[in-house]
Amino acid sequence: MPLTAESAAQQIQDRLKEIQQYIHKVDGEHERSEESMVELVVAGETQPDSPEFKTMLEAKMAEAAEEEATIRAALAKIHEIRNIRNERRIQARNAGNKEAIRRGALMKMVQLSAQTLPLFVGKPGERAPALCGAIPADSSYVAKVGDNVAALAKGIDDEENWILAEVVQFLQRQNKYDVIDIDEEQKDRHVLSKRKVIPLPLMRANPETDGHALFPKDTVVMALYPQTTCFYKAIVNRLPETATEDYDVLFEDSSYMNGYAEPLPVAQRYVIAYRATKKGASSGSGNLSSA
Repeated sequence: MPLTAESAAQQIQDRLKEIQQYIHKVDGEHERSEESMVELVVAGETQPDSPEFKTMLEAKMAEAAEEEATIRAALAKIHEIRNIRNERRIQARNAGNKEAIRRGALMKMVQLSAQTLPLFVGKPGERAPALCGAIPADSSYVAKVGDNVAALAKGIDDEENWILAEVVQFLQRQNKYDVIDIDEEQKDRHVLSKRKVIPLPLMRANPETDGHALFPKDTVVMALYPQTTCFYKAIVNRLPETATEDYDVLFEDSSYMNGYAEPLPVAQRYVIAYRATKKGASSGSGNLSSA
């Protein structure tokens, strides 16, 4: 059943109330946790081998687990709100309710999408899953409607370029994607084979806990050139050191003596594995400023 504007607004309000309740609960749990931590530290210094200390430690671990569960529940509600808003946006587009987006506003949306991408927070011993940071999707994976992808599409000059696009639908029988160029939403749709579409990360990797989910330095990648919606060949120059930092990448540019331009920041969401293409696609940067 289609999600009406009224029902979507009500669902979002309900979840916001639940998030507020979770926040109050976390505050209370954290306050109690700080009080018991002092007692735990004192007991650990004075009687580390006593049954009392072990009991206190077990209780403290249970408190921490409950606080973690509350935080994860709040994050799940935030994810639900994102899904509701995305569903409404897709319904509006399918109904023909399209609005022209100015270039500046579009670039802000692209940047905000990267900044608000959920951060993977695993449990002890849990490794980052597929589509977290640099970890690619499984070969059988199919991107969902509304997901952003990198798509190898032909432009007006009949050359193929990797563009930032949105999935409209997946044509199961043809094993092809129907995608729309986010920079030309009013007109440019493409039906592309699955091999010409690369799903973008759905989560950011935390460099402090999941460094294995980042591209190593000097890796050849494709990255979204700042203030454009095109992916170009680049080399990883510096990895993010915190969960909020971007990569620094060197874009291929024949106008420089060493073949690469000065380093530029690119968010994890828009740095993907390099895929060789025909001449003219995702290589060189002679026209990056107008891409």
